[in-house]
Parts: sequence; structure tokens; C-alpha cells
Amino acid sequence: QVQLVESGGGLVQAGGSLRLSCSASGRTFYAMGWFRQAPGKEREFVGGISWNGHSTYYTDSVKDRFTISRENNKNTVYLQMNSLKPEDTAVYYCAAGSADYYSDYSRQEKYEFWGQGTQVTVSS
Repeated sequence: QVQLVESGGGLVQAGGSLRLSCSASGRTFYAMGWFRQAPGKEREFVGGISWNGHSTYYTDSVKDRFTISRENNKNTVYLQMNSLKPEDTAVYYCAAGSADYYSDYSRQEKYEFWGQGTQVTVSS
């Protein structure tokens, strides 16, 4: 069993930055994903990272602005968000699962464990 806890969310002005953290307990050598859900919208894939950190994947809307990294010795995954836009406002979730292929990372059913989410609000 894996428990995930996100932190680092908050209110930031457009153009600003935030770094989200996802701390994991239990077995942690999973592929990790970040998802977000804006009010009135479905939860969507933001990005993912392989279990060893060698591969990262992003949805087009955050490429070149967001960076995912991980420190397995600290059981922590990070989402560095730069040049934030009001449309990035959402609850952000981290998730742990099994992803064998690039296409797996964006599939929510591939993730077994989910955090409770952290709110990110970007003001214009």
C-alpha cells in the first residue's frame, strides 16, 4: 500500500511559479503522474515520470513550463510550475502506478494510488 500526500499549492499571480511536492510512504518505485481537475471539468493528465526518473512526459499545454522530477531516496516527486496562467488553476493530484509505455502515463486507470490533492489558484 502506498500513501501519497501533496503539498505546495497556493495562490500565485499569473507569470509566477510554484513547486508542488508529493511525498510517498510504502513501496515507492512506481511510475508517478500528476493530474489536475479544474472546477466543472474532468481530471486531466499533466505529466508523468518513470520510476527511475529517466523519462518524463507532459501534456502539450504545460510543456516548457512545468518540470517533473523525483528523489527516490526521499520518496518524493516534484512538479515545478513556471510561467503560470489562470487556466492552470485546479486541484493537482499525484498518483502512483505502473506504466510500461509512453501512452500509459496519461491513462488514469494505470494509477493505483492517489493523493488527496492540493489547490493551485493563479490570479490574472
